[in-house]
Amino acid sequence: MDKPDLLFLIYDIARLLRIDGDKSARQHGMSRAQWIILLWLRRQPGLSQKELSEIVEVEPITVARLVDRLQARGMVERRPDPRDRRIWRLHLLPAADEMLAAIETYRTELKRVICDGVGPDVEQVMTEALGQMKSNLSAERRCAREVA
Repeated sequence: MDKPDLLFLIYDIARLLRIDGDKSARQHGMSRAQWIILLWLRRQPGLSQKELSEIVEVEPITVARLVDRLQARGMVERRPDPRDRRIWRLHLLPAADEMLAAIETYRTELKRVICDGVGPDVEQVMTEALGQMKSNLSAERRCAREVA
């Protein structure tokens, strides 16, 4: 039997997380993309749609449509940027609190499942290692964009 391959494992874990996240979000009448937007706006209130599209790596029009749906549910509002009237800043509304609580419950349970049998020390090392890998890859992509 072949030795586990790090890149395959990372890919497979990410795929399984996406599948599980899609399923859970659908049970709440939402999409995983909407959940991601809510989480980012909780983390960084006042992001513009353009900034959010860069973070979640989708086209600005896709973010606009997702925000339209969240706004229709009373979870997000667009506020004008005080310095540039062409830009809308996105903010959570109190109606998002219940969904964010459900997302946190899901995340807590998911972490419990995926870390079952993994000690806290190993989890910490894995978190640090994955953070470093992300940083390395981000730096590499930045350099490639600057050269192009």
